[in-house]
Amino acid sequence: MNLVDIASNIKATLVNVANKENIDIIGVAGIEDANSNQITFIANKKYTPMANVTNAGAIIVSPDFPQITIPTLRTKNPYFAFALAVELFYQSPQYESGIHTTAIIHPSAKIGNNAHIGAYVVIDADVKIGNNAILLSHVVIYRGVHIGNDFFAHSHAIVREYCSLGNHVTLQNSAIIGSDGFGFAKNDNGQWHKIVQSGITVIKDNVEVQANACVDRSTIGQTYIGCGVKIDNLVQIGHGSKIGENDMLCAQVGISGSTAIGANVILAGQVGIAGHCKIGDDVIVTAKSGVSGDIKSRKIVSGIPAIDNKLWLRISAAYKCLPEMIKIIRKLTKTLSIDNH
Repeated sequence: MNLVDIASNIKATLVNVANKENIDIIGVAGIEDANSNQITFIANKKYTPMANVTNAGAIIVSPDFPQITIPTLRTKNPYFAFALAVELFYQSPQYESGIHTTAIIHPSAKIGNNAHIGAYVVIDADVKIGNNAILLSHVVIYRGVHIGNDFFAHSHAIVREYCSLGNHVTLQNSAIIGSDGFGFAKNDNGQWHKIVQSGITVIKDNVEVQANACVDRSTIGQTYIGCGVKIDNLVQIGHGSKIGENDMLCAQVGISGSTAIGANVILAGQVGIAGHCKIGDDVIVTAKSGVSGDIKSRKIVSGIPAIDNKLWLRISAAYKCLPEMIKIIRKLTKTLSIDNH
């Protein structure tokens, strides 16, 4: 594909090219690995020095990026433009409609048009699935589940009983929707008694749940995942929680039960949130932070317990000074002790 067509497709301005029609790109690659037939990008400023030494045939950058000699596609969102470029060159596997002979589908289940049902898929009673569904091998849909159009479930994904999923929902391998919440109460003998998890999980439109993530069903009521939410690998969402629209939950995030999270929130890797917390809109919690209380909207927090990010950065910068500070304090203490005697 020539650069003129690529620029048009990703809505970028093409510069530093004399014979635009004669430059063909056959793929995309990272800036360190790209060759003269590939296109790359820079969205992080720390890679800026590599722009003048990369072997890439062209590079996607922001409008204010310094001038460089190789063909350049300038756009206000280089990372998103690169994502569009990947789509130009990668063709996902196509799955023809049909039901594999080993699939087990209850007679009461209703499946829409153009469905692909793979080997050993199990669909229980009273399930409703919309049009254009793709269920790959070993997917299990428990009874009473309702799923909208354009559902895509990779191998070993599971949706438990009575849960509800909207349109354009994707479940990656071994994602589990509606597993039992972690609910136990001690009886009079001090033994743990399991609380029946009678609620459901509700997932709205355009949600993706990635590999080995779990969204628990609620004890009563529902666990709710809003439109556009992206849930990374190994995320745990506790029972009765509510996740707002367009939230991004990165790898190994753990959210305890009955937590309410607003819209457009980013929880970076390994963030932990205690139960019954309320997180406002547009909040960012940086990696490995622990949240034990409510957070107001548009805050950036870090640390354990999570505090304002700027304060946490100052505290972190002070850590390296602690050994020298201890020496000074010990010296002053010794001097004061001598003076007092």
